Amino acid sequence: MPELHTIEDRSSAKLRGRERRSLNLSTKLTAIEAQAVEEAASRAGKTPSEWARDVLLRPEALGKGTEMEVHLFTELIGIEMLMMKTLEPILRGEKLEQDQVAVLFRQVQSTKAAKAQELLAKRGHKQEK
Repeated sequence: MPELHTIEDRSSAKLRGRERRSLNLSTKLTAIEAQAVEEAASRAGKTPSEWARDVLLRPEALGKGTEMEVHLFTELIGIEMLMMKTLEPILRGEKLEQDQVAVLFRQVQSTKAAKAQELLAKRGHKQEK
């Protein structure tokens, strides 16, 4: 007589170190939308459920930036800060000495991450409203 396994036994063997999925999220699709999902999942070599889960849990779908995106944003803020601090005196006709530029570089390096986080936090508050 074959050995019987309960659903719990079989599914826990497949978990491979991840938390058991026990909640469902459903939606209704048109036939065209369903076909598009099926095709995208097939191209990715996944089932439609696996594909949809991956898409829904992407950081950008959840309103979170990846580590690289946050790093790039921080560097862009640094460039903006440096340009604003150097262009203003230049546009007034002043000359920046080498030591002044070095001070500006240090200031930007030490404050750009905080400024980037501040801007991201403000953006998050605006999206919540």
